[in-house]
Order: sequence, then structure tokens, then C-alpha cells
Amino acid sequence: MTSPPARPSLEWDDGAVLAVDQRALPHTYRTLRLTTQEQLIDAIRSLAIRGAPALGLAGALGVAMSARQHASAPDGRDTVRAEAARLADARPTAVNLAWGVRRALERLGEGPEAVLAEARAMLDEDIAVNRAAVERAADLVLSLAPGRPLRLLTHCNTGRLATAAVGTALGTIVELARRGHVEEVLVDETRPLLQGARLTAWELGEAGVPYRLCVDSAAAAAMSRGLVDCVLVGADRIAANGDVANKIGTYGLAVAAARHGIPFLVVAPESTWDPALADGSGIVVEERAPEEVTRFADTAVAPADARVHNPAFDVTPAELVTAHVSEKQTVRPHETRQRLAADLARFSRDLYERGWMPGTSGNLSVRLPGPGNHALITASGRDKGELTPRDMLRVDAETGERTEPTDLRPSAETAIHTAVYRTTDARAVIHVHSPYATAVASLYGDTSGTASVPLERYELLKGLGLADPSRTALPVFANWPDVPRIAAEVAAHLGRTEQPAPGLLITDHGVTVWGSDLSQARNRLECLESICQLMLLTGVPHGGARGRGGAESPGRAREDARDEEEALS
Repeated sequence: MTSPPARPSLEWDDGAVLAVDQRALPHTYRTLRLTTQEQLIDAIRSLAIRGAPALGLAGALGVAMSARQHASAPDGRDTVRAEAARLADARPTAVNLAWGVRRALERLGEGPEAVLAEARAMLDEDIAVNRAAVERAADLVLSLAPGRPLRLLTHCNTGRLATAAVGTALGTIVELARRGHVEEVLVDETRPLLQGARLTAWELGEAGVPYRLCVDSAAAAAMSRGLVDCVLVGADRIAANGDVANKIGTYGLAVAAARHGIPFLVVAPESTWDPALADGSGIVVEERAPEEVTRFADTAVAPADARVHNPAFDVTPAELVTAHVSEKQTVRPHETRQRLAADLARFSRDLYERGWMPGTSGNLSVRLPGPGNHALITASGRDKGELTPRDMLRVDAETGERTEPTDLRPSAETAIHTAVYRTTDARAVIHVHSPYATAVASLYGDTSGTASVPLERYELLKGLGLADPSRTALPVFANWPDVPRIAAEVAAHLGRTEQPAPGLLITDHGVTVWGSDLSQARNRLECLESICQLMLLTGVPHGGARGRGGAESPGRAREDARDEEEALS
């Protein structure tokens, strides 16, 4: 075998894209010089260039090449965009390809050199991103695995060949070996095109990391025999809920790892996340040519009339993933969701027992971490004293629409939660019918519009996290039958109010509060409820004064004005 020179897997060279031909490895190391869009697209479809990060970089370089060739023509930019669209569609599953094309196209209006500068910047950025992700993932593996040299398993190829350099999951394995923590790596051969046997084994050999090839169907048995401490894979696309599209066979590995209690880590850059995709059911899985299965090299290995099922990828549910690791964060999708769902159920039962969420009334929500803008909220129509983690559903934090297939439905009041999420940095929202706050809402509320409760000098105001803890004004919104109308008024108020109180009242209905998490939101709710109790006990809502600047109910003020008018008539 020929050792490779120390250079990236993708480069730009005087109007051409240089790429390592991954089809030729491990027997021959050669570089392709691609000078047309057709050549580049063919290289991508034939897997000469492969790996999600590398596809993104190839997409950007392809746009740069097209811009160089066509941008100066009268309709050149239209030609570049048309070629870019074809390039982005070359492989539909990997989100990075379309991402790289789109990012380079954003510079097209500045001219070909700007597009090329962006593509080159992405090459440098990819190396830095991968290094950061690898460091983070290696630290995580060491925190999860036993304190001895590790037996690791990986699938497909996620090394420097699949990126500009460094790699993702395989880069993590090489980093762990550099730190002296690897006993052996089991490398899935990764049928039918053998990316593990051809590429990953080659990279590990070049890096001096001990490995054994593993028949794909033997991986689960290896786990059962205690030969695997951790599974590391990459990703071609990650949905907002954490579902992972990766090389076919990944799902089976995740199932086996879960069965045997083995950490299953996905290492991929942030560009692989697709926040617009709610879950894995929307991922388009590429179907490859039958000949990849029916033939081995030039030899037929199946009957001539054999039909073939040859998907290039499968989708692993988020619940089977121990953690996603990127250059910026470690996300534990199943653990995080389960913990937050359990918190919502526990907090709801607590508020129910206080009498603040009687029957099925009230709702709680929390923002979910990770990509996208999602929240977990208590389902409508559920007895709040009997909620379990299964009674929570995921919604879009902007719109309140469900973002997962479920029979559960969000309540109408979800619109109020999303109004808060759109206009504040809240991470949790609580809406309840606590007695004193609800009573104050009824006394101060105006059925024709928004009123306000002035709060001054209560010691408990310090518990609201106000910039000025000596005073605030609590808005009281009309209880319109059309809940989206209430939500629109809430959003408008929060959008125009500088440093608003982290709570609001709804006439004859209840109180909504928010905070950085459920604990802070609950603490603020308790403070507001106690302040409202003090107001009622001291008669402040009925016009009684608390020394200087006593507060008065708008409703009471209107009644007093009518009484005075009648007395004078």
C-alpha cells in the first residue's frame, strides 16, 4: 500500500477540485483532478468523495468552480445556481452537501473570488471543528467507559477521508489512542461497499492503532461477549429530535448496544444537524444500485433475476443514542427528554396537590436543548395529579404545533407559552390557577383590554429577578375566548416592554410565570402568589393604601367614579 502525503482529503488547485479517490483505497492512493460539475457529481455519486463533512466541502468547492467558469457571462449567475441545485441533489440524505452549496452560494453576488474565499474558509473551519468535536468526544468516552484500555467499535468510515482532515468518530478513536487508552478497535466491514474494511482499516493502520475487522453481523455477538466498551459512529443527518441518519447498519448497532448497556455515541459537526426536520421520519433515504449487492467486484454472487433492497442509510431513533457530540455541545437526547418529562410530571403533581392545578387545568412547559426550537409541554385533558412522563409532547416553541407523531394534543394555552418563548429568553413556563393570583386577576382585570397591577415595596419582589426589585407592574390580559388573541397581546406587550416582569395575569383565569428552568419559574410563581395574598389580606386591591403610593383596582376605580356621579345627581 502507498502511504498518503500529508495533505487534506479535498483541496482547491487553480480552478479544479482535488480529491482523494476513496474508491481506489486501500490498494492505491490516487488524487482526482475534477474540472467540471459533471466530474464532481459523478465523484460524489460513485463515492470517490464521501462522508458528510467532505460532501459539504465538495459542494462549496463545486460552487466556487462553477462561479469561476460562468459568473462573468450575461446569465452566468443563473447557470451557477442551476449547477448548484444539481450538485446539492447528488446525494439526498446527507444534509452537509446542500449546506455547503447553500453557504457558498450566499457569496455569489460578491463575485467568484468571494465564493472561493468562502469555500477555502470552510476547509480551514472543518479542521478546527473536527478537532474540537474529537477532544470533546474523547473526554466523554473516558468519563463513560471503564478505567482500562478500551475496546471500541466503529462503523463505516468517519476519519480524515470523510472530512477535510482529523475526522469525527474515527478521529475520536485516534485521539483516544494518542492518549494511550485504546486496546483494540473492532471495525465493521460495512457492507455492501466495505467502507470499514477498505477505508477505516487503512486509516487505523496508517495511524498505528490496533484493530480487527468485524463481520457486520458479528457486532452484536461481540458486544454480548464483552468485547466492546463503547460504540462510536458518525452521522449524515441529525433531525431536531436527535434521530440519526447514518450508514446502513447503524440502527442495528444501536439496538444491540442498548441491549447490552454499552454507550453509543454519535460524533458529528453542527452542520450535520437539520433543525428544520422534526424527526427522522422525514429523512429521505437514498437507495443504491442493485449491482452493489448482486456483484462482488466483477463477479456475480446472486441469481441474475434477484431483486435487491439496498438502502445506503438507516435512521436510528434518538432514544438509542447515549449522546450526540459536536464541536460546541454534548446533547443526550433521550436522557434529557426523559429527565425533563419526569420533571414536568413531578412539578405538575406538586402544584396539583397545592390546589393550583385542579383537575385537568393548567400546563407546564420547558424548552428542549439541542438544535431547533422545541418545547416539551403537558398534554391537554390529562389529570394533573396523575401525570407521568408519557403525558408530555414536543411542540414547536414558535408556533405550538406538534413536532412528533403522537395521539397527545397541546392545549389552547400552548399559544401563551409560545408567545413567551418567542419574546423572552425563558426556558420554562408555568400556567396555573393559584387562588390569590387568580383573585387579583379578577379584581384588576378589564374585559375590554389589558390592565396593570402596580407592585411596590414588597420584599418578595426580590424573588422575581427584577432589575429594580423595589417595584414592577404586572399586566392583566383580557380573557378572550380566542386564546391566540390573548397570546398575540402577550407577545406584543413583552416585545415593547423594557425589562418586563417574568409573569402575567389573565382576567378570571389565572397566572403565567417563566424562568430559566422549572425550579426558577416555580419559585417566581410562589413569590407572586404570596404577594397577591398579601394584597388581598391588606385590602390593597379595594383601594386601601400601603402607606405612600397605594395601589387601586381599575375595576374598583370605575365603580367609585359611578358612585360619585350618582351622589352628585
